[in-house]
Amino acid sequence: MKPIKTVLAFTPAAALAVGLASFGMSGMAHADSHPDMAAHGTMHVTKSPTCGCCGAWVALARQEGYEVEVTDTRDVTSVKLDADIPGEMWACHTAMIGGYVIEGHMPFAALAKLMEEQPNITGIAVPGMPGGSPGMGDDPTARYDVIAFGGDAGEGEVFYQAGL
Repeated sequence: MKPIKTVLAFTPAAALAVGLASFGMSGMAHADSHPDMAAHGTMHVTKSPTCGCCGAWVALARQEGYEVEVTDTRDVTSVKLDADIPGEMWACHTAMIGGYVIEGHMPFAALAKLMEEQPNITGIAVPGMPGGSPGMGDDPTARYDVIAFGGDAGEGEVFYQAGL
C-alpha cells in the first residue's frame, strides 16, 4: 500500500508540472507565430492614458513580436480624424504601421494578413470593443469582423472574420 500512497501523493504535483510546462510551450509557440513582425517597422499606438484594455492590446502586440511605441493622449478623436477613419469604425485606440491605419482591438492574424498582402487600402478596423477580441478577453473563438476602409476598399468591406 505504501507505494500506491506515494504515487497518489505525487500525482497532483506531477500533473501541475506537466500542465505548467504545456502552458509555457503553447505560449512560446504563440509568440513565435509571427516572428518577423518587427521587420514591418515600429507600430505607433495612440491611446488614452487611462485605458486598460488598450494597454493589454499593446502588451499582446509586443508578445506577437511587434516593436511598439505608445503615445498617451486625452484627445484620441483628433488622431482618428487626422487618419480619416470613418466614424462608424472608431474604437478606443489607433495604431499605424507600414503605412496602414489599424483601428481598435485588431486580431493579430488580420494584422499579419494586412502586412503580407499589402492591399491598396488606408487601413483596417475592429469597430467598437468586441468582447473576446485581443485586449478584451482575448478569446480566439470570439466572432467579429475586421473592416477595410479607404483606397480600393468598398464601403463596409470585410477584410477578415475573427473566430471562424
